[in-house]
Amino acid sequence: MAIVLNGSDLTVTQVIAVARHGEAVQIADTARKAMEDARSVVMEVLDRGTPVYGLTTGVGERKKFLLDPADRQSFNKRLVLNHRIAQGDVAPADVVRGAMVCLANSYAKGVTGVRPGLCALIVTLLNEGFAPPVRRLGSVGQGDLGPMADLAYGIITRTGFQPQENEGLALVNSNAFTTAWAALALADADSLLATHDVAAALDLEAFGANLTSLHPIIEQTRPYQGLADTLRRLRNILDGSYLWQPGAARFLQDPLTFRCIPQIHGAARDALGYARGILHTELNSSQSNPVVVRADRDIVSVGNFDIGPVAAALDFARIALAPVVTSANERAVKLLQAPFSGLPAGLGALEASPDDGLSELAVASQAITVEARTLAHPVSYELASSAKGEGVEDRATMAPLSARRLADMVSLSARVTAIELVVAAQAIDLRRALSWQGPGLIGALGSGTERAYRLIRELVPFVPADGTLPSDLEPLVELVARGDLV
Repeated sequence: MAIVLNGSDLTVTQVIAVARHGEAVQIADTARKAMEDARSVVMEVLDRGTPVYGLTTGVGERKKFLLDPADRQSFNKRLVLNHRIAQGDVAPADVVRGAMVCLANSYAKGVTGVRPGLCALIVTLLNEGFAPPVRRLGSVGQGDLGPMADLAYGIITRTGFQPQENEGLALVNSNAFTTAWAALALADADSLLATHDVAAALDLEAFGANLTSLHPIIEQTRPYQGLADTLRRLRNILDGSYLWQPGAARFLQDPLTFRCIPQIHGAARDALGYARGILHTELNSSQSNPVVVRADRDIVSVGNFDIGPVAAALDFARIALAPVVTSANERAVKLLQAPFSGLPAGLGALEASPDDGLSELAVASQAITVEARTLAHPVSYELASSAKGEGVEDRATMAPLSARRLADMVSLSARVTAIELVVAAQAIDLRRALSWQGPGLIGALGSGTERAYRLIRELVPFVPADGTLPSDLEPLVELVARGDLV
């Protein structure tokens, strides 16, 4: 069944369905009527001769110049061409398709003043699987002018569409590119965090950890929703694990990166939930300027392209994800260290061996973790130069950078998780092979961790005494990125 756009209830899940899975899209009848009404306001204002930014005037510092009525249509096409200032590599096709559905949904709200046919054209192209090349760099987040101009240019060259009054500005002066990238990155972050839960649970079993860290008193005394959700997930993943048996734990208290997994992951879960709520509002908002006020039969200049809430929420999400990644790395490093794990150094298959075992994986994990952590630096308070637009354009949200950094952080974190899983699986095999007695005796894994262990071993075998590390963990990285372990 097609996703119906009405400008009011588009979800992150629906954006993903369209952008990545080719879900069909259609426009609600109410949205068509709203767009028709808004377009009639545009024509009325043109007849009145009232100066309106971008409709009867130039844009930016050229807003003081009135347009010749005979030149308005060609001006709108030039507006698109003159804003093709994006740089760098092209964005992934799913980001471009996400931008298209976000743009169409904003038009469906009926406040931009574009003809319903423009919205219908975008929907048709989406349903055909179209995704033009859109360069990823060059937007400061006050309307994704450069990337959106690339998108508009792709639509124009594919279809021969001729933008009329106000439509050139409505095509480029939108944050649909950022909003789409944010939606995809948040969905991937949600999936990755769920995978982090699985990997962390496997770490607990590999370490012989104390599961008092999952006691119900925790959520009773600290009633955070993310904490409660994380505790429930970890208990389910570890259902049936040997760690629930009396005397299974090796220590009374474990290092904080093991003991505080629920608190660390719970904080990230709350942050991602907050960001998703902000994004849901943005997906169903108009980012255009000017805005058609249908009730007043007027058009007003506004600052709706300032999406500071999205930039700040994505900053918050990255900040909360950073401890998840650094803790995952620290647990892997501790499992590789004999004083903490109680296993041979580097998790080598022989205690007395000159070989490194898996110890060098710590170097790669630490390097990637540092790179991921640096991406948590907030960008929403950055200020672009105010020289542009005669000093009027003196504000920037940098939301596109915030969204890209979240996507990059998630990608790097998936690699840290893959290494963490390899290390944990090796530690579990060693505990079994060495037949430890007393504290540290390993038995059955949890229902979720046993499944994860088997999936890992299908791709990465145990490293024996005379073996070497796998040279390529990409299949496991892809498994993590797809969310198959969840």
